[in-house]
Amino acid sequence: MAWIAGAAGVALLAGCERTAPTAAVQFEPNWVYAYQIGQRSEQSMDQALVEVESALEELFGTPDVPKWPAVLTEDEEYADLVSMEHLMAASGNPSEPGRGLFRKHCAVCHGITGNGRGPTAALLNPYPRDFRLGKFKFKSTPIGSKPTKDDLFHTIQTGIPGTTMVKIPELTEQDIAALVDYVIYLSIRGQVERSLLFEAGELVYADGESLYDPSLKETDPEAFEEQWEIIEDYVLDEADAWVEAEDRVKEVPERDRAVVPDTTEELLARIAQGDSTILASIERGRELFLSEKASCSKCHGKEGRGDGQTNDYDDWAKEWTKKFGLDPEDEASQIPLIARGALPVRKVAPRNFEEGVFRGGSTPEALYQRIWLGIEGTPMPAAAVDPQDIWDLVNYVRSLYKPQAAGTNTSTSDQVAANARR
Repeated sequence: MAWIAGAAGVALLAGCERTAPTAAVQFEPNWVYAYQIGQRSEQSMDQALVEVESALEELFGTPDVPKWPAVLTEDEEYADLVSMEHLMAASGNPSEPGRGLFRKHCAVCHGITGNGRGPTAALLNPYPRDFRLGKFKFKSTPIGSKPTKDDLFHTIQTGIPGTTMVKIPELTEQDIAALVDYVIYLSIRGQVERSLLFEAGELVYADGESLYDPSLKETDPEAFEEQWEIIEDYVLDEADAWVEAEDRVKEVPERDRAVVPDTTEELLARIAQGDSTILASIERGRELFLSEKASCSKCHGKEGRGDGQTNDYDDWAKEWTKKFGLDPEDEASQIPLIARGALPVRKVAPRNFEEGVFRGGSTPEALYQRIWLGIEGTPMPAAAVDPQDIWDLVNYVRSLYKPQAAGTNTSTSDQVAANARR
């Protein structure tokens, strides 16, 4: 436990970009997932953790000296996935010339390990993303697929409205490209770690079984090669999922700008003018919004104020509460996991459309993607409606925005409903 506390303390202190590390910075092990696997397999995971961390260091190096697995550098299929030049620029200490982009701009929230548990994480709502799960909300690919590099680039470049992840003007396009590669690196490393911990849980360490024993290189090279091949297969599986992302992109159909204006401001102006084309689209969207087919109002409420189903949680909270059969409302039951790095469970809040803040972007195309593809890791699924009808939902959702002008007490949706009744 002293070793655990020491490792966690080093990782936590290193997360602050303004504090130069005084000792070698290490990736923090996934204590929560290891605890889950240990409980399931009814055995100590101490040796498994040692072996997994040793294998990960051989594959991915350290936060100061990153590596890219040889099994990926040897295959042209993965040549464009991650650049070592980018990894070096993003990793390391910001006090070193040309290094430390991630630690300077991201680690204070996302943590050195990319586990979403930087020094400020517990104070933020929503919590920062845990890259190790490989789940990203705002992307052009369906749920279950990785985002593209362009998706990650856009998120870093523009920030996420309504959160503490803001646009950083000083970042150049080259800087952002380096951070994109580093996020992919951290994600693949974290997913491989989970796979190896799960594999280790299938072994019986009391009987002398082992996941990764470097000493076998000399004493039993064949056995070592078998172990290493299993480990590399997990690396290839995760890398394949990222490479395949480009082929899974869902192209947003072209919109009719006469029906779906570019901006919310233009939409509101045309509502005020009583534009029959716009009003008809919004009315169709309202009917879909309230229907069982789309089920938008189930969570967002009948008026889109985010006051429908509010007693739900995101996937990363469900992962460990459901597997342990914990009641998310029972804070005391979560203590063993919180002690190992889990953040306290919070309910996920549906978006209040009256505020006009959309974390995945407010363009018609961005809103279309969120409705069409769903939001990975949240209770929001892909909409089971005709793709062309989604444009009506986009118009309706934008129409719910309530400008904060003096004397305005009714939402634009009220205006639409009034016009529809005439």
